[in-house]
Amino acid sequence: MQQTIIITGGAGFIGSHVVREFVTKYPEYTIVNLDALTYAGNLENLKDIDQLPNYYFEKTDICDAAAVLEVFKKYQPTGVIHLAAESHVDRSITDPSAFVMTNVIGTVNLLNASREIWKDHFEGKRFHHVSTDEVFGALGSEGFFTEDTKYDPHSPYSASKAASDHFVRAYHDTYGLPVVLTNCSNNYGPNHFPEKLIPLCIHNIINKKPLPIYGDGKYTRDWLFVIDHAKAIDLVFHKGKNGDSYNVGGFNEWQNIDLVKELCKQMDAKLGREPGTSAQLITFVKDRPGHDLRYAIDAHKINQELGWYPSVTFEQGLSKTIDWFMDNQEWLNNVTSGDYQKYYEVQYK
Repeated sequence: MQQTIIITGGAGFIGSHVVREFVTKYPEYTIVNLDALTYAGNLENLKDIDQLPNYYFEKTDICDAAAVLEVFKKYQPTGVIHLAAESHVDRSITDPSAFVMTNVIGTVNLLNASREIWKDHFEGKRFHHVSTDEVFGALGSEGFFTEDTKYDPHSPYSASKAASDHFVRAYHDTYGLPVVLTNCSNNYGPNHFPEKLIPLCIHNIINKKPLPIYGDGKYTRDWLFVIDHAKAIDLVFHKGKNGDSYNVGGFNEWQNIDLVKELCKQMDAKLGREPGTSAQLITFVKDRPGHDLRYAIDAHKINQELGWYPSVTFEQGLSKTIDWFMDNQEWLNNVTSGDYQKYYEVQYK
């Protein structure tokens, strides 16, 4: 079956991997990458596929309802995969309004455009909303987030994503819009913008700069290799049950300090440095407000119903990630210049 799918945020970290997965796996599909190209959007992420005949790019801000509707009218999509979002917790603390605009208003604009184009003819249509495990709040030392866990967001970022999740479900319940949702754990892998922990530390280890770790380093996260996440999105988009949500996690948990020590160990070996060299760069910095202690996802539903499972262990995925960044230092240098450098200096002073 031929489809035309609009993928929002397709120049970003996760989005670019989803675009690549769909463009290459489904050459009969038309894939439209809709992205505003804000600081974390980078078309360099897609230079290996941007000349393929089934790929199109539209520079559009999802906060602009009229512009969004024009793109929908132009391409008449049968599906939407919505990844465009402001996603960094630290930035949400300093500028929460931007997160409300993109994550809430932007999502509603896309829902409205979908309703306008599909006009209640929902057969063969699907709106896939990609969200985060942070909407569930924090866990203690035990337990896992399931699809039935009540929402309890603590940061402006997670509150904005929770609101967008609720709007997607409301449009399903109120208007019958065919939707699926996925809530994922922390992603890592190639093309990751270096404001996040793993790429930031890779960049700093290469350049022998301090590795800033919040608080005591005991914050715990489940880690998901981004290529595995893209394959999960493919599965849920095509085979997920209408109106359902699916948790997507890596089936592993790491305290931040243990993760960074593993990263240091692997990088010392790859860089030919003495064991323990990079670990000396670890620097504990003032904790951020509202920092949730632990997230952990129960991903058994997508595993049992759709057959999805991570293809790599965390150590294997981390090794692949390090290799990619070391092989693509020009990409890394390009995105760590200019405005990023100013942000970094303020955030970790």
